[in-house]
Amino acid sequence: MNWHDIPSLAALRAFESAARHRSFSSAARDLNVTHAAIGQHVRALEDHFSQSLMQRQGRGMSVTAEGRKLADALSDAFGLIGVASNDLLDQSKTRPIRVALTPSLATNWLMPRIGAFWDMYPDIELELLPAGKLVDLRRDNVDVALRYGKGGWTGAKVTKLMAAGHVAVAAPNYLKDRTVDCLSDLKGTRWLMGRSQTEERFWLAANNIDLELENVTVFQTDQLSREAARAGLGISVIPAPIAEPHIAAGTFIALCYEENSAAAYHILTRPEVVSPQRDVFVRWLKAEAAI
Repeated sequence: MNWHDIPSLAALRAFESAARHRSFSSAARDLNVTHAAIGQHVRALEDHFSQSLMQRQGRGMSVTAEGRKLADALSDAFGLIGVASNDLLDQSKTRPIRVALTPSLATNWLMPRIGAFWDMYPDIELELLPAGKLVDLRRDNVDVALRYGKGGWTGAKVTKLMAAGHVAVAAPNYLKDRTVDCLSDLKGTRWLMGRSQTEERFWLAANNIDLELENVTVFQTDQLSREAARAGLGISVIPAPIAEPHIAAGTFIALCYEENSAAAYHILTRPEVVSPQRDVFVRWLKAEAAI
């Protein structure tokens, strides 16, 4: 198809509507544009094809024989586009909301709460995509991404979900009677770190903990480092929202909290996509984070 020979879609839409209504004014109301804009589009098509497509007849307009052939073809074509578009919209309304998040946030924060969402919104299905790598919302067809960091992600609408400073934790019996007032009191212990815990390392370094001089065991995932801490093998550094349920349950004791952290959990969505079900889920997330 040689697209250079095909007029603009706006002009074709204007002409199809004008031919269907036999009125520039009705076409203008149909497409929410001005009467003059419809006239300009039709005249542009007539110049393009060097054919008269519509002509005035009394107070209204009539379509020429050449114009009728084009109008009928456009009506069929726009009808096919409308059917395909509506089919896709129907699919988007019924398919699950795809949510990308880290495995730790899914396990420790979202899953204990998700039952309440199901009770409130039984007709909204969620597809959770827990993974450590970042996803591309458009390429991976993701509706909501929950990311941890300081923000600055491009190409998405970013909304802060909740603050997420770090906390150093250990099993209740790990340090026994040792007094801990700050991170420096933890020097000489065993540190349990995941390979991807860059922000956690920065926090420790800012508080004079040089991991090069410490006893450190590194795990492939953050989850494994937490499980090792749960088993009483050392100290793990965890985002506070992840740690809080375990601290409340007595699985961990909080040793030191990070104050005034710039890191947070954020909600990322695609601003060009309209999805009422997605927006319901986002509002519910924000309400849960505020509790």
